[in-house]
Amino acid sequence: CPWQGPYHELTVHEAECTHPTKTGNELMDILDEMDQTRKKEMQLYNSIFSLLSFEKIGYTEVQFRPYRTDDFITRLYYETPRLTVLNQTWVLKARVNDSERNPNLSCKRTLSFQLILKSKINSPMECSFLLLEGPYDDVKINPVIYHFVFTNENNETDYMPLPIVDSVECNKLLAAKNINLRLFIFPIQK
Repeated sequence: CPWQGPYHELTVHEAECTHPTKTGNELMDILDEMDQTRKKEMQLYNSIFSLLSFEKIGYTEVQFRPYRTDDFITRLYYETPRLTVLNQTWVLKARVNDSERNPNLSCKRTLSFQLILKSKINSPMECSFLLLEGPYDDVKINPVIYHFVFTNENNETDYMPLPIVDSVECNKLLAAKNINLRLFIFPIQK
C-alpha cells in the first residue's frame, strides 16, 4: 500500500484500506505501475549522471527577487540579478500561475521560469539545464532536464514549469522574501 501519513492515523487507515482485499491480478497491476514510475526515475537520474560527466559544467546559486509590473493591474513576477555561468551572462525570470489575472484568489499555485542569455554569442549554443533546490532551502523540487539552443536572435526559452512537488511547497517558496535555487547548465559539445 502506498499510503503515507502521520502515525496516529495509521489504525484508521488500516481499517479502511482496500489493499488487503485486492486480488493478485489487481496487486500485479499496482506493482507494474510502481515499477514503471521507478524506471522513469532511474532514466532521469541516469541522464543527470551522464550530464555530470560532461567536460564543461556551469552552476551557480540564484536568488529570485519579487517585482511588480507597471501595468494598471500590477502582476507579481520574479527575476534574478545578472549572473555569469560558463563565461556567459544569464538572467532567470519566473511568474506565478503563468501570469493569470488574480493568482492570489487561487489556492493552487505554480511557478514557471524562463532562462535568458544576455551575452552575444558567435555561434548557436546548445544547452541542457535544470533548477534544483539551493543548499539551505527545504523546498522539494523534482529534477527535470530542459534543453534549448540559444542564438543571438533566439536568446530566451519559453516559460517552463518549475517542477515543485505540490502547491504547498510552492506557497512556501512564495512566502519567502527571496527564492534561492541552484542552476546547472550543461553545454552540448558538437
